[in-house]
Order: sequence, then C-alpha cells, then structure tokens
Amino acid sequence: MPPEVESALETVNAVNNEFFYWMSIALMILIHAGFLAYESGASRSKNVLATAIKNLLAFAVVVASFYFVGWFLYNSMPSGWFEMSDAAVAALPWSENMGPNIEDSASGIFWGAFALFAATTGSIMSGAVLERIRTSAFLILATILGSVVWIIGAAWGWHGSGWMLTQLGFHDVGAAGCVHLIAGTFTLGVLINLGPRIGKYAADGTPQMIRPHNLPMTMLGLMLIFVGFFGFLMGCVIYSGDGYTTIYASPTTLSAFAFNTLMGLAGGIIGAYLTSRGEPFWTISGALAGVISVAAGMDVYHPALAFVIALVGGAGVPYIGKLLDRFRIDDVVGAVAVHGGAGAFSLIMAGIFVGGYPNTDGNPPVSLWGQLVGLVVFAALGFVPGFGISWLLKRAKMLRTPPEVEAAGLDLSEVPATPYPEGMPVTAMKAKTNGSATNGAVPEGIKA
Repeated sequence: MPPEVESALETVNAVNNEFFYWMSIALMILIHAGFLAYESGASRSKNVLATAIKNLLAFAVVVASFYFVGWFLYNSMPSGWFEMSDAAVAALPWSENMGPNIEDSASGIFWGAFALFAATTGSIMSGAVLERIRTSAFLILATILGSVVWIIGAAWGWHGSGWMLTQLGFHDVGAAGCVHLIAGTFTLGVLINLGPRIGKYAADGTPQMIRPHNLPMTMLGLMLIFVGFFGFLMGCVIYSGDGYTTIYASPTTLSAFAFNTLMGLAGGIIGAYLTSRGEPFWTISGALAGVISVAAGMDVYHPALAFVIALVGGAGVPYIGKLLDRFRIDDVVGAVAVHGGAGAFSLIMAGIFVGGYPNTDGNPPVSLWGQLVGLVVFAALGFVPGFGISWLLKRAKMLRTPPEVEAAGLDLSEVPATPYPEGMPVTAMKAKTNGSATNGAVPEGIKA
C-alpha cells in the first residue's frame, strides 16, 4: 500500500474513532435530560424545581470531580491497589494528555464517555432520595459515588487489565455491575439513613400512596433515558479502524448490542406490565430493568434468550420494590430495585448462560463463581461507603431537610422561582383517593 494511502486511512480511522465517542457522549447527555424529567414528574409540585436543580448540579459536580480524581483512579487501580503506571501518570489532571494536545486524539473522548458514566451513577441515586435530602448532602454523596466508588469498581471489573477479569474471568460488558449494581447498593445504604418521606408509611408500616404530580412527564423522561442508553452502550465498546471489541478487547459487533438492547427493552416492559398489573410507573421502569438484566452478557446472548432474561428481570422489579416497602425503605423511583436488583440479576444470568465462554487471551473463562464473587464485591463496594458516609452526615445533622421544610416543599427554601406561577390546569379527572393516604383530598397540583 502506498505510504500516502496508508496515512490517509490512518487519518480516517482516527476521525471515525473520535466521532464515535463524541456521539456517545452527546447521546448520554440525553440520559440526564431524561432523569431530570423523570424525577421532576415523580416529585410533587412543591418540589419540582429543587429536583431539577439537584440534577443539574449533580451533573456539574461529578463531571468536574471526575476530571480531577476519577480518571486517575480508573487508570491507577486495575490491580486492586494504587499503582503509578504510565497510564495513571497520563491521567493526572496536569498531564499533557488531559488537555488540548494535537498528538493525542483519544484521551479527551474516552475521558468524556467515562465522565458521563460517572454522572449517571449520581443520577441513579438522585431519584431515590427525592423530596427530603439536603442538596449539599446529596452533592457530597454524588461526588463520592461518581468520582471514587464506581470507578474503583470499573477499574477492578471493567478494565481490560482489572484483577476481576484476569483472576476470575469476570464478564460485564454493559456495566450492569460496575455502574448499576454499585449505584443501587450505594443508594440503599443512603436510604436506610435518610428515612422515608413524611406520610409515606402509616403507624403500622403500611405504605401510603404519594402520587407523582406528573406521571406522563416521568414516562417521557424514561423514554429519553432509553435513547441515551444507546450512547451509554456505545461507550461500552472499543472502536478502531479494525472493527469493534468489548471493553475487555474481545471481538463484538454493534449488531449484537442492537439486537439485545431492543429485546431487553421489550422483554422488560412486558415482564413488569404483567407483574405490576399494568401500573404505568413500574411498566416503563421495567424497560430499563430489562436492558440492565441483559447488559452483562449482551455481546454473546441470542436475542431470544435476551428477551426471556429481560422478561424475568422486568417482572421481578415490582416485587423488589414491595420488599423494600416492608422494611420502610422509601425509594421514590425504584432505583434500588431497577438498578441494584437488575444489576445483580444480570451478573448471575451471565454466569449461568455465558459460563465456560472463553475470555481474551490469558484470562480465565467466564464462570458462575467469578460472577458471584464480582456481585458480592460490587455490592459491598457500593453499600458500605453509601451507608457509612450518609450515617456520618446524619450524625452531623447534614443529611435531611427539617420536617417543616419538607412539609412546605423544598422549592420554597432552595429555589428562588416558582414552577407553575399561573397554577396547574383544571382537569375533569376526579382523583382516585386512597383514604389513609389522601384523606379524600384532591392530589396536590390539581384544582378542584
């Protein structure tokens, strides 16, 4: 091949590589637009703006802190402890690779994709703690989760040299464990210390319905998250001029991801619809649970198998939500069930159906044992700091808003604006009252 042709092909490949991850970053921002709409709709009207601002701030602080801390941790901890490798040195914020550098066309786009993964972990927690957490406490927790905790898990189990891959044959191509399971268990630890919203549980522990002020907005937000998930999964593959590989450098195609992402969405919706008896919130949340359920092994699953796994995963999340209610754990958007529960399920399913599958050269094959060890490691890595740090914030009286502020609504104390200055529109729909939950009152935001 003539040198000039070879040079031109190298340039084209470099441009395609940059554009691929550039688009994955852009699509992942839709995840955060989706979470903002999802959570705003799920909150009551007196908390809408505080909820939206919390999402914006989480995005900002996690992206910034991930630049200064998170990327270095990912590149310094694959072996399980700190190691100042060449990659770690290149990830330091003052490195030439961490800024404009005509010789380096890869660092910024890879960092950007991972930074959006990091911000997603904070958004996963955000919806669960709605309507009663202090914004300052939430931002502390989101920063630690997004720029320290999950990225250590990614270094261990998602990096091509991570000890969980090299020693256990761990397989989690779609980040079901290192993103969703870790974020879900971290969130569980926080919820235990945060406590339920005022009025969520009766004196005997019976859960009371606290209705979202705009359920269609919540459903639209989840649809935006589905779109953004395609960008998320783009970031879970490595693209080069020679084709695509998984994060572990094993060959794959975008076709495999397309088949199993769509079948995961479909199976999760149907499963959650059946077990929730058509409840809209759980039905659409089931789609996300379905994709997460197949994420660990979506590079090798047959689409029919992915559908069945997603069907079961989506069917299971309403039951996990009910189990949490029995322990008076108030998870407003079902984040622990959808992300933590489906993330754990995904790792187990990969151990069963991908067990024995060969890994990249020199690494053990996938095994159920390796997947279970990874599950325990990720669950502990998420839960322990989530519980411990939120406990310290609670002891310092920094975790939760005062009862009078919560009752009046966070918008009044935290946001210098009004979400609906002209009031909510009058509707002909009569509220379905739940005696003990609403005492016969019309739900907030609807004028009788």
